[in-house]
Amino acid sequence: MARLIVTTFVLCIVIACSDSSVEDELLVSAAASLTDAFGEVESAFEEENPDVDVVLNLGSSSALREQVLEGAPADVFASANTSNMDQVAQAGELSGEAEIFVTNSLQIAVPTGNPAGVTGLEDFAREELLIGLCAEDVPCGDFGRQALENAGISPSIDTNEPDVRALLTKIEAGELDAGITYVTDVLSSSGTVEGIEIPAEVNVVAEYPIATLAGVRNADAAAAWVEFVLSDEGQAILTSYGFTSP
Repeated sequence: MARLIVTTFVLCIVIACSDSSVEDELLVSAAASLTDAFGEVESAFEEENPDVDVVLNLGSSSALREQVLEGAPADVFASANTSNMDQVAQAGELSGEAEIFVTNSLQIAVPTGNPAGVTGLEDFAREELLIGLCAEDVPCGDFGRQALENAGISPSIDTNEPDVRALLTKIEAGELDAGITYVTDVLSSSGTVEGIEIPAEVNVVAEYPIATLAGVRNADAAAAWVEFVLSDEGQAILTSYGFTSP
């Protein structure tokens, strides 16, 4: 009996110690264009909240929306457009109101040195060039097509990529002569691609909403994350990556 009591006592100590060292996990599903910025936000947030382990789930906003609607675990959703967030809200999957936390604009991205001599959106109609866009159901693909339509351009598209980072990777590798990404993606490339401005009168401004989800597992941590993203410190990090405060 004494041996049983001692064993039980030791086991309880081990469990207690284990529990005290386990961090609260916070799963944030975020648009691929937020990859670098949210990576730094994550580090700053965890420094202020050492008991919270942030896990970033990055991808196209439409794919993340479908994950949420199909019941995949997530605590916070940050989308690159309002329509995907609206669909999540209409399905009753938000625990509160979504808030716009940054905006972003489009830019033409070309490989370093611009070997094809691309100068503007009109070059997207040149059949001899290798042109890439994001897929139509992805925010950067939708916005890119809007900008081309605004400019009266019928593009000759060679590939439709699943998200903006996949498109950027092909441009960096020289597999494409040009593509339409966000200003922030060109900036994050650190010189591996060059950006060509899209005139403001045809450009599209993307609004990024953020919200906690109905299935949130750690409501306090999720609320703290959203608050941090909206804070002066969070906004300073985001704007340093080329985003604009709303």
